[in-house]
Amino acid sequence: MGDTALEAVLRRDRAVVTAALVVIAVLAWAYVLWLAADMVMPGSPVPDSAGGDMAGMDMSTMDMSTMDTGGMDMGATVAPAFRVWASADFAFIFTMWAVMMVGMMTPSVAPMLLLYAGVGRKARADGRPIAATGWFFAGYLAVWVVFSALATGAQWLLARLALLDPSMATDSAIFGGLVLIAAGFYQWTPMKGVCLRQCQAPIAFLASHGGFRPAPLGALRLGIEHGAYCLGCCWALMALLFVGGVMNVLWIAGIAILVLLEKTVPTGRLIPRVSGALMIATGAWLVFRAL
Repeated sequence: MGDTALEAVLRRDRAVVTAALVVIAVLAWAYVLWLAADMVMPGSPVPDSAGGDMAGMDMSTMDMSTMDTGGMDMGATVAPAFRVWASADFAFIFTMWAVMMVGMMTPSVAPMLLLYAGVGRKARADGRPIAATGWFFAGYLAVWVVFSALATGAQWLLARLALLDPSMATDSAIFGGLVLIAAGFYQWTPMKGVCLRQCQAPIAFLASHGGFRPAPLGALRLGIEHGAYCLGCCWALMALLFVGGVMNVLWIAGIAILVLLEKTVPTGRLIPRVSGALMIATGAWLVFRAL
């Protein structure tokens, strides 16, 4: 195959991979938007209701076991309660987190996937094929699926401790401030720097990890390794979802944009350090105001 023909094929492959990534991200974001508009999260606190006005109260999240249904004083205030999560609730919240991670992280891994697809096409043309891009992407996403399971457990725990409001944001200024401070300090740590460098330079990552793999399982492991660096870079930012709201679409988009800027804008560690300083200052202000 001539160089001109190969370049044309590579351009076509990049267009196909880009279109696929856009479709995946759009579908994931559409799902998140639908959830934000339509659902009540399991474990959400039930708002107070007084004077017998039960309108607007989500009875599915209310613990009825403590009520005297035979002689309820409708003039009394009903205290907030939490419904215990069922297995279906855990599955639903896990799915929500997994789809949200796909929507948030797909744009930032796109450069790596495009590089992989381009090299894969050239390798096949040279008679030295490597494993399909999908194997690498599957390994990358597997890391975020595991993270989604951990995030589901964290959300359950925070709901049980009554630290989340119906939008799944913390209603404790002190807790929210401490999370912001912790995330801000992590932005300055050497661990953040090591992981971010691997995410910012796909070619350097490949060179330091043995390059592309011909076997599917090798590509899967390579994707897992890349995903692990990405998780090390971004997990503290994802914890901020509990501060601004797991279903706050603008907050989700803001974090996704920050992740994308950190990985793709060639400013070294400037963006994480500036954002980290802002997080620390904001968190300290929230804690100080609450004391």
